[in-house]
Amino acid sequence: MSSRRRRDEAPMPASGAGLLRFFEEESKGIKIRPETVVIAAALLIAAVTILRWLIPL
Repeated sequence: MSSRRRRDEAPMPASGAGLLRFFEEESKGIKIRPETVVIAAALLIAAVTILRWLIPL
């Protein structure tokens, strides 16, 4: 490895220990944006709250 490349690419603190840098690995599966998850959770909470109010047990 050239000295120029070493200067451009700073090593991660634990890279010498053989730990994997997780952001370099591409995982398979569904990719969902965080905003979508938060909105879906809020809608689910609202739906459950409304149903509990409309149909008391």
